[in-house]
Amino acid sequence: MRGVRIPMKFLPYICVVMFMSNQAFSQINIKFDQYWLKNGLTVVLHEDHSAPVAAAVVMYHVGSKNEKVKRTGFAHLFEHVMFKGSEHVADGDHFKLLQEVGANINGFTTEDGTTYFEVVPSNFLELALYLESDRMGFLLPAVTQSKLDNQREVVKNERRQRVDNVPYGTADEKIAQVLFPETHPYHWPVIGYMEDLNAAALEDVHQFFRTYYAPNNATLVIAGDFNPGEAKEWVEKYFGAIPAGQKIDRPQAVELGLPAEHAVTYEDKVQLPRLYVTWHSPATNTREDAVMKVVAEILSSGKNSRLYKPLVYERQVAQSANAAQGDMEIAGLFQITVTAKPGRNLTEMKTVVDSVLADLLAHGVTEKEIEKALTSTEVRVVNGVATVLGKAISMATFKSFTGDPNNINTQMELYKGITPAEVLAVAKKYLTKPRMILSIVPLGKPELAAKKGE
Repeated sequence: MRGVRIPMKFLPYICVVMFMSNQAFSQINIKFDQYWLKNGLTVVLHEDHSAPVAAAVVMYHVGSKNEKVKRTGFAHLFEHVMFKGSEHVADGDHFKLLQEVGANINGFTTEDGTTYFEVVPSNFLELALYLESDRMGFLLPAVTQSKLDNQREVVKNERRQRVDNVPYGTADEKIAQVLFPETHPYHWPVIGYMEDLNAAALEDVHQFFRTYYAPNNATLVIAGDFNPGEAKEWVEKYFGAIPAGQKIDRPQAVELGLPAEHAVTYEDKVQLPRLYVTWHSPATNTREDAVMKVVAEILSSGKNSRLYKPLVYERQVAQSANAAQGDMEIAGLFQITVTAKPGRNLTEMKTVVDSVLADLLAHGVTEKEIEKALTSTEVRVVNGVATVLGKAISMATFKSFTGDPNNINTQMELYKGITPAEVLAVAKKYLTKPRMILSIVPLGKPELAAKKGE
């Protein structure tokens, strides 16, 4: 479940833009009004009358990194509990009332934030705001021991279905457990551990909500076809009386590093061996984060990319090859993932990966490679704000993690002027550090794992 800082899987890729060689990026100019209620709730309004729909997004600046050792999974647990009724909304009515009017409803949890959204016909925006406010201000009376037990079992079953019993499903956990110390807030998975979910007491859960689900720790974004004056009245009516919460002590970035390369082999119910090579990398919304995203694009985006071409196209020894800069709020991970073809071992995959990296670190990249990577990045950025939901989620995310929703308009500034020399310098800074190598191989075939030093 790693990976989001703006979860692109929720946003459609429907727009194509052109990238100019002088890095004159397409301008995003999303106009909005930002203000605050007396209880600290940030409100962002963006009008878009192109279709008779409106999106309401509430992002709480709380994710799995705000949990404690032995008390993991609370943020994701609340993603479920928040849909199970509140003091004035019966269990089941949140979905029922919105689905009856054709709304798109969901939520998602990451290491750093928890987001809830509704996309409704414009004339039902007030309903969406009422429902969001009631679970923000009046959830706890409805969170009984019985409901907690029920949703705890739902989450445990979700973990079984999506993590424990899925091929390669625990890879992210195994990587995080090595690269982040036990007390680091990215050490544990977003979904939490079974034993911690079992140990959660009702008061533990109530206290977590009281601390983090307060208006001063939330951003409400309304985007789409609505009347601003009317929307402001509704926001004040439904959210204004909710009391502010306590000041939150947030986890801070710390120096991270491995003393030496760390290799792990895990036998799983898989058909094909898969190699994960992972380094510590920059946190999100930084220049170095942008540069490492460019590196990832150069390594694996397209059939002629540096990893895909030798592994998948030329030698045909791998099913897939991918590189990604997984940025989070206070740390990042850069990862190369290669799935071998039948009959191939991961030592062979690692040898090719190391050869490709050695060439990049010795000779750098070209201007043409950077331009191609920036074109792909720009397309994703523009497509990410092509719908009212995309704009709302993006503004809520930027407000939560950078303090300024206007960074939706300036996010490509981080990529301006990236040169081959800068790419080489940042790549050397991170990709020459000790890394973790995880080999996931079929049961009974440990010999297919990547051998150290080969």
